[in-house]
Amino acid sequence: MTEPIRVLHFADIHVGMENYGKTDPRTGLSSRVVDFLRRLDEMIEYARAHEVDLVIFAGDAFKTRAPNPTYQREFAHRIRDLADLAPVVMLVGNHDLPPTLLKASSIEIYETLRVPNVRVASEYEVFPVETRRGTVVVGAAPYPIRSRLLEDEKTAGQTIAQTDALLQDKLTEILDDLADQADAYDAPRLLTAHFTVSGAVVGSERHIMLGRDVAVPLSAVSDPRWDYVALGHVHKHQNLTDKQRGLPPVVYSGSMERIDFGEEGDPKGFCWVELARHETRWDFIPLAARPFVTLRSDLREADNPTDALLQLIKRFDLREAVVRLEIDLTTESEARLNENTVREALKLAGTYQTAAIRKQIDQPARARLGSSPEGLTHLELLERYLLSKGLESPRRAELLEAAAPLMDGRHDGA
Repeated sequence: MTEPIRVLHFADIHVGMENYGKTDPRTGLSSRVVDFLRRLDEMIEYARAHEVDLVIFAGDAFKTRAPNPTYQREFAHRIRDLADLAPVVMLVGNHDLPPTLLKASSIEIYETLRVPNVRVASEYEVFPVETRRGTVVVGAAPYPIRSRLLEDEKTAGQTIAQTDALLQDKLTEILDDLADQADAYDAPRLLTAHFTVSGAVVGSERHIMLGRDVAVPLSAVSDPRWDYVALGHVHKHQNLTDKQRGLPPVVYSGSMERIDFGEEGDPKGFCWVELARHETRWDFIPLAARPFVTLRSDLREADNPTDALLQLIKRFDLREAVVRLEIDLTTESEARLNENTVREALKLAGTYQTAAIRKQIDQPARARLGSSPEGLTHLELLERYLLSKGLESPRRAELLEAAAPLMDGRHDGA
């Protein structure tokens, strides 16, 4: 049996994401952009050490469709490094598309310059790629552009749902044709696609989505005529055919760096595939992405909320993490909270940045004693006053109990 072909599968780099960043003095770039570039460098070192045969980039190189030249330069350095190791297939994702159809995509320059060992897949097609360990048949399914796929269809007067269903049917038909073409080759086959597959667990990519999404049925890509399906577009790593015998792995590699707190608990990395006909094996290789940590605390009953938060901070490893605090308070406990002391403690704990201190303040319910104070007893008026000051229930009860004798003239010395 021939040796399996070693494939690197990654996606959704989004160079240009600057959330929670600051200027990096060494590069002049946002420190968060540097994070994304470092993950690429770490991946490239792994590929070099493990003798990669084929690189599949499943789309979305940049945050925007018109990235600035500096970001393009930094990404190009990494693509050149990968192309020095093995053939590179770059799939066009929704963030790679041009703002208008007549303009070039952000990765089209590699095709225009005929960069050695790099192929940009912007059309639905099947093609063989020669690697050092043998031929791989690659099927490419870039992000679907409605106007192109439905240009021969009559969509006038249809609802959005009807148009989406038509697009889904068209994509299913195209994907079946790609599998048919691949089946003509006696070689390992790999489909790479950039779209949402039904059943996928989505995440923060919805916040930065460009264009209206459509979900492709899992059955359209989990075709046994493929040996591995390398997906991009969804940021959460997952295998959609996990433990389903007879079907190829249908895998989102996920993004390689966290965008925001919506990806706080998600592992980040890339996929390493040992591709063989009917015997493909693969692993997810995690990377040391920037930690995002949420600390939550209920301080409504705390006598010393500041100290309670300081103790909470000590219990976590917050070094180099983007941190946010979510705390429940009353108006009384908020008044006792020293926010500057808490921020200083976070800094001393080695945090990369404090994203936010979110305070949920319990607003005391207004006394349902009528809209006018007229006709209320002195005790009822006092209760309304104490409620307006935000005093907690035990303290209000204590004061009202003490005030009752005064209000009805039973106090000492009356």
